[in-house]
Amino acid sequence: MKLREITPEELNPEAYAEEQAREIRRAVGDGTAINALSGGVDSSVVTLLGHRALGDRLHTVFVENGLMRDGEADRIVKLFAGLDVKVELVRAEDVFFGALAGLTDPEQKREAITRAFYQDVFGRLVRGGGAKHLLQGTNLTDVEETVAGVKRQHNILSQLGIDPERRYGYRVIEPVLCLRKAAIRRLGRALGLPGELCGRPPFPGPALAARVVGEVTPERVALIRRATAIVEELLEGSGAFQYLAILHEDRVTGMRDGKREFGCQVEVRCWDSEDARTGRPTRLSFDLLDTMAARITGEVPGVVSVTYNVTTKPPSTIEAI
Repeated sequence: MKLREITPEELNPEAYAEEQAREIRRAVGDGTAINALSGGVDSSVVTLLGHRALGDRLHTVFVENGLMRDGEADRIVKLFAGLDVKVELVRAEDVFFGALAGLTDPEQKREAITRAFYQDVFGRLVRGGGAKHLLQGTNLTDVEETVAGVKRQHNILSQLGIDPERRYGYRVIEPVLCLRKAAIRRLGRALGLPGELCGRPPFPGPALAARVVGEVTPERVALIRRATAIVEELLEGSGAFQYLAILHEDRVTGMRDGKREFGCQVEVRCWDSEDARTGRPTRLSFDLLDTMAARITGEVPGVVSVTYNVTTKPPSTIEAI
């Protein structure tokens, strides 16, 4: 199925919202559905669309997979409570870290997350709740990059010939499939999504696992989570499309207190982009980079080196893996 993009200029947010609400009601019928909320703009917009369509017949779930930003779960549950949307917090850290244990290959890690998400977590939730549909925030760039072989996004199923109903026991509904990030943000503003959610930088479906090169362990995720908090704090006002920290696999030589220290290397990336298809590193001031490096090496135990990516997309990509 070839998808036609609806650009931000073409988008009539209210008409699109009503059309998607009708489609959701038609697909679900008199039944119930599960909604996957991660706190990113895509899933947040789908959450509001789904609740407009189904009301209490939509069961919204935030999965704490151990790979999210610091304090993310509680924050998102509270924010949506303020929008009169009840969110169930499901703890599944052991499921995801168990699935990722021993894996270093990027595609194997993404496949493990896909299986944990759709089969082990949401498969159980859908079956246990008697639902037959799952709503999620797949967007057009997710599809294009996966189909082109650039990077497997965990939420791409039918576009790769995977029948979720046959494999997992439920159908998937994707209300923003023909939109890219700018159009989704516009739709979110029209739906009343708060600016702190609508304007958030993109966050990958595999979460911080996409920012750990090599094996994903609780200890390595804790390190990059702390570095991420510093990067997001310092770059929030940069106007960039996306900014992130990456933990590299190899240990590097550093010095601390006059002695050699083998430690970790963190790479910072900050991007100017419209839709994530192409991107250019943001020209940050050296003073800002200097502050960032000092804070990461001073506040994140074990980090002795901080670098800044200066390669465009392509040939680079926005996320590391």
